[in-house]
Amino acid sequence: MIPHRIDADAEAQISLCGDVKAGFPSPAEDIGEKLDLIQLLVRHKASTFFFRVSGVSMVDAGMDEGDIIIVDRSLSPYNGCKAVCYLDGEYTVKAVEITDKTVRLLPANQNNTAYRPIEVTADNQFAIWGVVTYVIKKM
Repeated sequence: MIPHRIDADAEAQISLCGDVKAGFPSPAEDIGEKLDLIQLLVRHKASTFFFRVSGVSMVDAGMDEGDIIIVDRSLSPYNGCKAVCYLDGEYTVKAVEITDKTVRLLPANQNNTAYRPIEVTADNQFAIWGVVTYVIKKM
């Protein structure tokens, strides 16, 4: 898994067509507002990276195979956050359970019992690399 860094001067402007109702349809409103995806999705350009999700261990957390996750390295990890972690030479995305004595990496796929929590020990080469801030879904 190789992170993709955001260009500090990058803009990703697209035309926003307006709101779309998820209930009963209504006539379209004016189209033409510009939406800058970088401004919307990236708080700290110098410390934000994009990863493509590979695997299905986090599907119950809304991260499916092929989705793009946005990860901010400047944010402090917290109990329950979803984070990209470096564990023994590999990157993985998991929910992080932090207690006074332990750190565990929790998968989120109740339909596949092959994914088990990982308890981090002193023997592991480990770092919480960055906190997931957004998921861009592949439909």
